[in-house]
Amino acid sequence: MTQAPAFARPKHFLSVTDLDPVDFERCLDLALQLKAARVLGRDAPTAQTLAGRYVAMLFEKPSLRTRTTFEIAVRELGGEVIALQADVALGRREPIADVARNLERWVHAVVIRTFSQRVLEEFAAATTHLHVINALTDEQHPCQALADFITLKERFGSLAGRTLAFVGDGNNIAASLAHASAMLGVNCHVASPAGYELPASTVQKATSALRHGARLRLFTDPADAVAGADAVYTDTWTSMGQEAEADVRRKVFAPYQVNQKLMTAAKPDALFMHCLPAHRGEEVTADVFESKAAVVFDQAENRLHGQKALLMMLLRSGTV
Repeated sequence: MTQAPAFARPKHFLSVTDLDPVDFERCLDLALQLKAARVLGRDAPTAQTLAGRYVAMLFEKPSLRTRTTFEIAVRELGGEVIALQADVALGRREPIADVARNLERWVHAVVIRTFSQRVLEEFAAATTHLHVINALTDEQHPCQALADFITLKERFGSLAGRTLAFVGDGNNIAASLAHASAMLGVNCHVASPAGYELPASTVQKATSALRHGARLRLFTDPADAVAGADAVYTDTWTSMGQEAEADVRRKVFAPYQVNQKLMTAAKPDALFMHCLPAHRGEEVTADVFESKAAVVFDQAENRLHGQKALLMMLLRSGTV
């Protein structure tokens, strides 16, 4: 048995900023320890950390990586997964607050993927001891940012002073990356076309969290944003729920495609990152996606380890 890290133990993880910067860094370190220990299987020292704990899954949007990795994470920590029906659990049959107050009588945590961050916040506010985890909303995707910075830490070691360039829509991925970059002392450059920039509230929150001399800079020219970057990140141009805008978005975002020419503006050994699913030929060319610079499947793998670390932070009971 090993002593659990001295985390502040937040109640919820609705946003990257629900962790303080020190605990966010500790979470990355714990995730890497868990990754290394996974080969031990049931003999891992954390295999019974969540024994007797129940984690509910409530997904209103499709999911491959998030659902799969959370279910595996809970089980590898010794817990039990409860699958909920979204059509009966998020305010259609009864108020959201009532659903939350029911669930906290039965389970210890609920992982929610929904549309509005407001719904998630309303759900969390109604509980007294249930832990709520954001598995993606239209505004934020903090679990993805956790995996992304685990991946960068694996590759670079120290993160402070590095530069991450995000090219594309100022969406939920970009928002969580901006928050996490600020907390870790990573310079974050975001290049978006006019009308698709990071929301002002996201910029304000990220700016207030900046550490170690890091900067958040917004660009319209992707080449300017990528210049000298250690990693170049993009996401699909049309997120879930925006399908009616797909044709317009393809035209608007065409100059923001990540291709070999754009990658040459970054550092010679720059990484390519994507949260997946990717659309080759749209936001990224196939040659970049399949290149040695791409760490996209490392990011996907690290969802599991980051979420295991997160669950331990929220639900641990002294030792692990």
